Amino acid sequence: MAELKYISGFGNECASEDPRCPGALPEGQNNPQVCPYNLYAEQLSGSAFTCPRSSNKRSWLYRILPSVSHKPFESIDQGHVTHNWDEVDPDPNQLRWKPFEIPKASQKKVDFVSGLHTLCGAGDIRSNNGLAVHIFLCNTSMGNRCFYNSDGDFLIVPQKGKLLIYTEFGKMLVQPNEICVIQRGMRFSVDVFEETRGYILEVYGVHFELPDLGPIGANGLANPRDFLIPVAWYEDHQVPGGYTVINKYQGKMFAAKQDVSPFNVVAWHGNYTPYKYNLENFMVINSVAFDHADPSIFTVLTAKSVRPGVAIADFVIFPPRWGVADKTFRPPYYHRNCMSEFMGLIKGHYEAKQGGFLPGGGSLHSPMTPHGPDADCFEKASKAKLAPERIADGTMAFMFESSLSMAVTKWGLKTSNCLDENYYKCWEPLKSHFTPNSRNPAGTN
Repeated sequence: MAELKYISGFGNECASEDPRCPGALPEGQNNPQVCPYNLYAEQLSGSAFTCPRSSNKRSWLYRILPSVSHKPFESIDQGHVTHNWDEVDPDPNQLRWKPFEIPKASQKKVDFVSGLHTLCGAGDIRSNNGLAVHIFLCNTSMGNRCFYNSDGDFLIVPQKGKLLIYTEFGKMLVQPNEICVIQRGMRFSVDVFEETRGYILEVYGVHFELPDLGPIGANGLANPRDFLIPVAWYEDHQVPGGYTVINKYQGKMFAAKQDVSPFNVVAWHGNYTPYKYNLENFMVINSVAFDHADPSIFTVLTAKSVRPGVAIADFVIFPPRWGVADKTFRPPYYHRNCMSEFMGLIKGHYEAKQGGFLPGGGSLHSPMTPHGPDADCFEKASKAKLAPERIADGTMAFMFESSLSMAVTKWGLKTSNCLDENYYKCWEPLKSHFTPNSRNPAGTN
């Protein structure tokens, strides 16, 4: 496969045309009476027309046929996708899942869409407020099928196996330790090359942004130039009556047939696009004296709520870095949080729990549910010599954090058969070290 090309920058106003059709973009206007190469002009709006310029999202697509050229949508089987947050009773316990099992290709062909499984979520699609966490487990490419989401944006985190994603804007290759965002309404299809697994954060009604940096200054965390946007690429591919367009609308799945590939966009311009990002490019901020800065310093992307400083969802990573804090318990601290914290592991071993939390699995700590390092981690870190050390080399853990209280689905609690019923036991060996007659028995502080 030839190396793919990209445009650099986050949220930029971009323009691209397939080199096979030079001059395909109209000059000086969006919607001429007759477009170059007799293409159709179609606008894709990701925000209300009257949003301020700083948050107004739209792109113009110049395509062989408009996307309206399809048969009526009909309801199809939901599979394991749901937005019913009342399937099972709430569970405030600390929850951890073993690696989610990928179906064997020799037993059943499962593509990206049919392999979607909703794990947890909160909020309401119809009022454009909320989020969902999905797991994708697949072993075959989508072929003459594409998908688009009328409900929200997908932030896709591949954990095992690379994804070749065809979009209306061009192609992206997304590998483990990279992420991509497919924004609301964008049609895409996924090719896979092996048994493949990953995580998805879906947000309703808002789009992901770079977090404000405040006193950090102009540079740091995820730098805008490291986000990559695909360049225009089209296929004039006829599939008489046989191309399937799948739509998720109000949490339900629908499908329509059409005669052509939807990836027939010859040129486009705008600021509403899919994009990808390599997590290795994250510029880590950390404490260099004592104590912890809060994990918000590891935020890659945020989907803001209407309350200042409070997110519908944050995407946070825990990348390789130096630990140098003096007189400090260096692993993550014990915590009760007003936020929901879903964690996943792309590779390696998470620093606060060396065993049990495995790549391809996950954990959920709900609002005000206590969590923190296991007993073994606490004992070792409390006695460790505090020399500068590398932390999390060869590891990439991440967190989907939300201000909403997420409910777990029936698939997550029961059907998946991956829930670790013994998770709570990792804290059982914790013991009291209280010395009422000696304030400083270890002589360390």
